[in-house]
Amino acid sequence: MTEPQVWTLIGVFAAVMIGAISLLLRQNDKIITSFRHEIAARFEGLEGKMDVRFDAMDRRLEELDKEVTNLATRFWRSQ
Repeated sequence: MTEPQVWTLIGVFAAVMIGAISLLLRQNDKIITSFRHEIAARFEGLEGKMDVRFDAMDRRLEELDKEVTNLATRFWRSQ
């Protein structure tokens, strides 16, 4: 452990390990960031589709409510 070559090898190994860890962390950060953007875009598209479906359901329920009101009015008038 007193030889300069040993300390040089230890230093090179440490530098390589730190570099590899830094590279892996940076790549993971990029992957996670792009994944978040993709998920956010998908949810935005889904929100638009869901808004259309909920609007259609609201219209159907309003029509159904009118029909039930008309039927109830006819039923209670006839008695």
